[in-house]
Amino acid sequence: MPFTELQRQLDVRAEKGLQRYRRVLESPQGVHITLEGKPYLSFCSNDYLGLANHPQLIAAMQLGAQHYGVGSGASHLVSGHFAAHQQFENQLAEFVNKPAALLFSTGYLANLGAVQALVGRGDTIFADKLNHASLNDAMLLSRAEIKRYRHNDVAQLEQMLAGAHAGRKLIITDAVFSMDGDTAHLPEILALCEGYEAWLLIDDAHGFGVLGQSGQGSLAYFNLASPRVIYMATLGKAAGVAGAFIAAGQVVIETLVQCARSYIYTTASPPALALALQASLSLLSSEDWRREHLHKMIAQLRAGLADLPWKLMSSSTPIQPLLVGSNEDAVALADALLARGIWVPAIRPPTVPPGTARLRITLSAAHTEENVAQLIEALHELVC
Repeated sequence: MPFTELQRQLDVRAEKGLQRYRRVLESPQGVHITLEGKPYLSFCSNDYLGLANHPQLIAAMQLGAQHYGVGSGASHLVSGHFAAHQQFENQLAEFVNKPAALLFSTGYLANLGAVQALVGRGDTIFADKLNHASLNDAMLLSRAEIKRYRHNDVAQLEQMLAGAHAGRKLIITDAVFSMDGDTAHLPEILALCEGYEAWLLIDDAHGFGVLGQSGQGSLAYFNLASPRVIYMATLGKAAGVAGAFIAAGQVVIETLVQCARSYIYTTASPPALALALQASLSLLSSEDWRREHLHKMIAQLRAGLADLPWKLMSSSTPIQPLLVGSNEDAVALADALLARGIWVPAIRPPTVPPGTARLRITLSAAHTEENVAQLIEALHELVC
């Protein structure tokens, strides 16, 4: 029976230490959470600014639900595009210094829609090998020719660009790489776009809200502006709510409205979310102390873990991966922390390359010095 083969594949996955489990959260997202009936100190959320349970966002969503109800009822192009959506798109475009912006229900859908709408057969995509899975899937669906360059290897990227002549050229990269925490060499990559007549799609899921002046993201951090840039960011991480957007020139946004299948054929997100996100954007841009405190926590963690046998990977972002090695050792270390009341996830292949299983420590502006010190102390106690 076909189910027997499925079970065999699951058994093999478990034998290799690759079985994943969903843990049931019973409290709001935050630093102190309740997980399956027990309290834990959490270092595994992408809620980088501590906004996911902010009272102003909760109040804005409640107001939105009272005014608009709880569902959008249809896709944006049928009858699901509300005034709250349009207002927030306008605010986003202004915030990231782009002519226009378009909301998507998730970052995955935003990447699928943008790549599929902008390139196809006869075109070429150039992509960093460590890009997010959504970008990899988007490339395959586009049916364009795919060329993947070594992680952050701008020289190899240029060689590939020099050899491509026909069709559109689209370079795709994460701005902050989600499992390593390092950043792309965006100024050099954008310079190549100018020289080789290419577009640049930047996935700033982990940079938006955290990097740049007022949290405007990686473009502001590197002081970059170009009509060649198609900018994608998610709204469920530093922004604390849900969804994603793409910001670009008006002709690009109109092309996505007309051609991006993941936009056209998806029910719009509830308009109440857009009101919550407007409140989030206001806090994100005005409360610089959140980013300042976050960077203090990053510095404290890196100093405190510098002498461990497991090495922190090079990162100045809230993503602080502790390289362990084997799948079994990474899971054992995560379980030992969990037994001490600290939740840090073990990340294993295929999310990361074989032999590089790690703990993905994520920090938040809601963490205190005492919280970080507790994690540092626990990891030192677990050194064999």
